[in-house]
Amino acid sequence: MSTYEARLTALRVQLKKDQLDGFVVPICDEHMSEYVGDYAQRLGWLTGFGGSAGSAVVLSEEAAIFTDGRYTLQVREQVDGNNWQYVGVPQTSISDWLKEHTPAGARIGYDPWVHTKGWVESATVALKAKGAELVAVKSNPIDAVWADQPGKSDAKLMVHEDRFAGQSSAEKRAAVAEWLTANALDSTVISALDSVAWLLNVRGSDVANTPVALSFVLAHADGTADLFVAPEKVGDDVRAHLGNAVRLRTPEEFVPALKAMNGKRIAVDPDRAVAAIFGALKDGGATIVEARDPTILPKAVKNHVEQAGHRAAQARDGAALSRFLHWMSETAHKGGLDELSAAARLKSFRQDTGMLHDLSFDTISATGPNGAHCHYKVDEKSNRAIEPNSIYLVDSGGQYLDGTTDVTRTIWVGPGQPTAEMKDRFTRVLKGHIALALAVFPEGTRGAQLDTMARAALWQAGLDYAHGTGHGVGSFLAVHEGPQRIGKFSGGQAGTDEPLQAGMFLSNEPGYYKAGEYGIRIENLVLVEEREIAGAEGRYFGFETLTFAPIDKTLVDVSLLNGEELRWWNDYHAKVLSIIAPQLDGDALAWAHEACAPLS
Repeated sequence: MSTYEARLTALRVQLKKDQLDGFVVPICDEHMSEYVGDYAQRLGWLTGFGGSAGSAVVLSEEAAIFTDGRYTLQVREQVDGNNWQYVGVPQTSISDWLKEHTPAGARIGYDPWVHTKGWVESATVALKAKGAELVAVKSNPIDAVWADQPGKSDAKLMVHEDRFAGQSSAEKRAAVAEWLTANALDSTVISALDSVAWLLNVRGSDVANTPVALSFVLAHADGTADLFVAPEKVGDDVRAHLGNAVRLRTPEEFVPALKAMNGKRIAVDPDRAVAAIFGALKDGGATIVEARDPTILPKAVKNHVEQAGHRAAQARDGAALSRFLHWMSETAHKGGLDELSAAARLKSFRQDTGMLHDLSFDTISATGPNGAHCHYKVDEKSNRAIEPNSIYLVDSGGQYLDGTTDVTRTIWVGPGQPTAEMKDRFTRVLKGHIALALAVFPEGTRGAQLDTMARAALWQAGLDYAHGTGHGVGSFLAVHEGPQRIGKFSGGQAGTDEPLQAGMFLSNEPGYYKAGEYGIRIENLVLVEEREIAGAEGRYFGFETLTFAPIDKTLVDVSLLNGEELRWWNDYHAKVLSIIAPQLDGDALAWAHEACAPLS
């Protein structure tokens, strides 16, 4: 098992024992999480792929790995093309590939605890067309051959105090109960980890960088709830916080509880609940009503306490990032730094605030050609020296009790000057960032309608980027949070068709990536806010920028900026200075004044 080829061979041997001709392996857990615990990193263990989104299909004689445009370069560097075919999504779906490659009569296995009901239905139809069968396994065959598979975390839950949440769990459960009653429903399954955390005002540390705990909830129309969680994870403080209205039950009781819902009307979110949940409810005789998790929208629309907390978190985070940028300006051009050491130093500046709970994701610390990987993850193998006269991109964030941050800055490492091309590309990304920051839009506007504003300057030069422009952000929760999103509309892609509402957090992060050379991204977080416009016919919205740290003026071609864009730059940096200057001193403060000086 020392090589990925050996692991692939071992899985095929196991599949043969299980009388299967193939198996589908997503990056997923029982909660449809984007980021999963170590025990659920089955795709990474099997293939070596380190991205956060992807799937694989293993057949007896061939295998394929499926990734989107964010990982086109990364998957080819990490996964052996001698053993795996590279397939791009959404251009080719897993179901389409199975339909083309599966032999007639084959039995293709899947784990119903890591796939949605919709995927199962689609794959079943595709395989049936080939005379093949999709088979639910009782235990995941990868677990059978993964000898040193990590166990599930036993970390304790923690109370997320109302002074940070802005609303009690009882109030949130009452709102869910009201929704259930209005829709003639008895209960709803809450299976997304961040939804459980938000509803009960608890947090955990079972998933790296995301403060959630492995658990399920059944919320009922009377305002009570059942929390299915390992007993050793719950301390007296959490028991007292939850009170008598939340019954504590073991994870082993979850499926029997679903099967006991005979005659009940149960709401289940088809996008966030795995197929196994639907199967258990169906077996028990429940009437299943497919509906979006009722916590999703309230969680996305932040209350005033959460908004205030986020501003406070952003102020200290912006100062920490500014200290790092100052340090880089003094040291990077001398040589001796690499991506790992830079990321470690940035983390130390955040830790110096005394309020950092965790990073909000693995820092993307990327220099030169590594920056061209949109979602690059540095490790000992990929680590590159930060060379003088190069572009360095750092995408990072922190988890604080009062807010979750996410910010990207792209800087020039001297002592020389960037090329005209670099400045042109950076400035076009900046123009897109400013266009989105200044956007004003009517009620009902979707993220897909705004996306073109961030890309227009790049498109004019025949350029683009292969990732979304903006994602939702949680409140001391997931750094990627739906349902809102800014990106190209691509037939059902989650979030791009969600109307933006006041109170939603989003990122604003256009970019440009030149394969083999460099990457550029500028990211701030923004808050959707209502705008008062004299004579407006209807409600209009815009964005309040929440992230404050200097953007590198060395990479700006001022001749490409119009008057409005220059005003935005100068106003933004004046605000940056007003927020970070009181937190800085000495050389760092002097640097901040220079970094925030107006462009002319």
